Amino acid sequence: MILYHGSNVFVEEIDLRKCRPFKDFGRGFYCTELKEQAELMAKRVAYIYGGHPYVTMWELSDDAFVSSELNIKAFAESSKEWAMFVLNNRNRDFTEYDSAECNHDNKYDIVTGPVANDDLALLFRTFTNGFIDMDALVKGMKYKRLSEQISFHTEKALRYLKPIT
Repeated sequence: MILYHGSNVFVEEIDLRKCRPFKDFGRGFYCTELKEQAELMAKRVAYIYGGHPYVTMWELSDDAFVSSELNIKAFAESSKEWAMFVLNNRNRDFTEYDSAECNHDNKYDIVTGPVANDDLALLFRTFTNGFIDMDALVKGMKYKRLSEQISFHTEKALRYLKPIT
C-alpha cells in the first residue's frame, strides 16, 4: 500500500518522539492513501508552524495487517466508538490510559479510520460543552464528508513502513 505524509519538513526517518501528542489516534506518524489530502496537510502545517510543505511517500507492507505481533485498531466509519476514541485522545485531561477508548499509552501499534477534520471541530465542541448528546453527535457526523488516515504509534509498527525515494 502506498501512503503519503504531509509535513512542514522533509521526513527521511521517522522519530515518534517528534510527533505531536493529543491527535485523533494519539501521538504517532500519520499518513493517508490520498496524495491530495497529504498535500493539503503539508500546506496547513507549513502555514501554522513555518517551513515549507513537503509530501513524502511510504510503502506499507501488506504483512502489517496480518501480523500477529501488531495490535491494530480499525474504524471503518465514524461512529460513537470512533468519536469517543478521538475525543479521549485529544483530551489532555483524560487519564484512563488502560481504557480501550484511547491510545495515550500506544497500546495500538496502528490505527486506521476517518480524520476528525475542521468540519467536526464545532460538532465535537458542542458535544463536550454539553449542548448535544452522543446520539446527536453521531447523527451530525453522518452528514460530514470525512477522509481516511492511518497512524503508526510504535517502533514495531514502523518496521512495516519504508520510505519511497
